[in-house]
Amino acid sequence: MARAGKVPAMSQTVPVTELLEIAEYITKLKKGISALRAQELTRDRIPMAHDELGSVVAATASATNRIMESAESMLSIEARTLDEYRTKVEAHIGDIFEACTFQDITGQRISKVVEALGQLEKRLSQFSTVVNVRDGEVEYDPEEARRKARAESLMLNGPQLKGPETPQDAIDALFS
Repeated sequence: MARAGKVPAMSQTVPVTELLEIAEYITKLKKGISALRAQELTRDRIPMAHDELGSVVAATASATNRIMESAESMLSIEARTLDEYRTKVEAHIGDIFEACTFQDITGQRISKVVEALGQLEKRLSQFSTVVNVRDGEVEYDPEEARRKARAESLMLNGPQLKGPETPQDAIDALFS
């Protein structure tokens, strides 16, 4: 039994070079973690991206509704003369053009999100390089597997980037 203040003798000692390597690795790890600036990401960038994308969704929905309302109104225009018809149509076209200005604002918002995601990607890449981390095996997540299976079965994969396009006839067939 060892007395207080005395360290029991170890049967094996760690060479000083190994301790130095471990200390150097810990220092690199600390610098890598610090460079992530995780608090800034979670406090500022990620919430900003969430808010900006929410605004894009709202602006797009609003503009779509305004465009559809104007188009529907145009279909029901009644006029006695061609000039009267033209004046009413032009008023609705002005509304449609005004509703289409959402694209400029949403483009700016999406650019902010893309920039934030780029910063996150850059920091994570730098961190994984600093600490020499490689992807490991992912634990099986039954909830994630269920979501993927549901998305596959319901074709909830959304629009594909530069992938094969589904003909409009096939899409229409799904709704008939």
